[in-house]
Amino acid sequence: MTIGDLAARTGMSVSAIRFYEAKGLVQPFRTSGGQRRFLRSDIRRLSFALIAQQLGLTLPQIAGELAGLPQGRTPTQADWKRISKGIHRILDARIAELKRTRDVLDNCIGCGCLSLKRCALYNPDDKAGKAGAGPRFVIARRKD
Repeated sequence: MTIGDLAARTGMSVSAIRFYEAKGLVQPFRTSGGQRRFLRSDIRRLSFALIAQQLGLTLPQIAGELAGLPQGRTPTQADWKRISKGIHRILDARIAELKRTRDVLDNCIGCGCLSLKRCALYNPDDKAGKAGAGPRFVIARRKD
């Protein structure tokens, strides 16, 4: 199918499809005249990319998941189950991080000092400031 046909089927703009092509999420073939042609399976690949972005996955994560799908055929239920497990792990990690952030935020605001520099509960003597700029408590947890 042409890029215009693919745009009509996915609801995406032609420029967005070109963007995803440049990122390697779809790989059209060229006609003898040099025109792009896409497979019907690219409808699902692009639809998956849009949904995955709404879930918060990055383009490299999406590309990694799509790399496990076969080129040239519509993915099977087994293909999607495999990808779904990978996405579940990503989402579970993000949910855990958000819960930790929420709990720290609730406790910090609850103490009343509203200052990480003076906070005797989470940052006595501004120890976090000595470790560098940025959200030190969250950055340290990501490394765990």
